[in-house]
Amino acid sequence: MTFRSRLLPAALLAVLGATGLAGCKSKGDIVLDEGVGITAIRSRCPAVGIPDFTGDVTMFRNAGGKTADNIDVVAAMTNVRAQCSESADKVYSNVRFDVYARRTDTRGARQVSLPYFVTVLRGGTAVVTKRVGTVTLNFADGQERAEANGQGAAHIDRAAATLPADIRERITRRRKAGDADAAIDPLAEPDVKAAVAAATFEVLVGFQLDEQQVAYNATR
Repeated sequence: MTFRSRLLPAALLAVLGATGLAGCKSKGDIVLDEGVGITAIRSRCPAVGIPDFTGDVTMFRNAGGKTADNIDVVAAMTNVRAQCSESADKVYSNVRFDVYARRTDTRGARQVSLPYFVTVLRGGTAVVTKRVGTVTLNFADGQERAEANGQGAAHIDRAAATLPADIRERITRRRKAGDADAAIDPLAEPDVKAAVAAATFEVLVGFQLDEQQVAYNATR
C-alpha cells in the first residue's frame, strides 16, 4: 500500500519547484496503567510517501487538447518502499518505487522517459533537499503496457531528527490521576508541537510535473 501525503498548496509548489526515501514512521502508545502519559517509540527514520496529485502523469498527443481521445500515455507511481538506517551520524533512507504505464497507440517500439523527484521535507513545509531523476519505460512493438522501477536516496542529520531531552521527558512522563497537569496533552503545547515538527522529516517522491499537469490531476 502506498502512503499518500497531503500537502497544502504552498508546500506542494515548494516540493515541485525547489531545486536540488520503509520509512520507519513515528508512533506512540498511550499508557493508561499506573497513570497517564505517552511512551514515545519514535524512530528517526523519515516517513515516506507520494504527495497528492503527483503520483500520476498523463501525456497527450496534441498540446492543448486534454480529452480522453487525445491521451497518449498514462503512468502511475506505486509500491513506494524504503530501507532506513539510523545507526550513524546521518540517517540514511533508500527509496524504491514502481511505475506502471499504458499507451493508446501500440504501433512500433517506443521509449518514454518520465522525470521524478525525491524531496526531504522538514516539519511538513520546509524543503531540505531535492533531487530529480528519470525513470524510463520501454514499450515493445504491439505492447500496450510497460513497467519500470525507480529509486532515490536521502540523508538526514541524526541530531536534527532527535527530540531534545527536555521535550522527550515532557511527552513521556507518566502522569497520575489528580496531578495538576494530568488532563493536559503535552503534544498540544506550542513549544512541544514546534520541537516535534522540527524533528520530523518526510521523504516524498512523485512525478516532476508542471502546474498544468498538477491541475489536471486535481480535477480528474
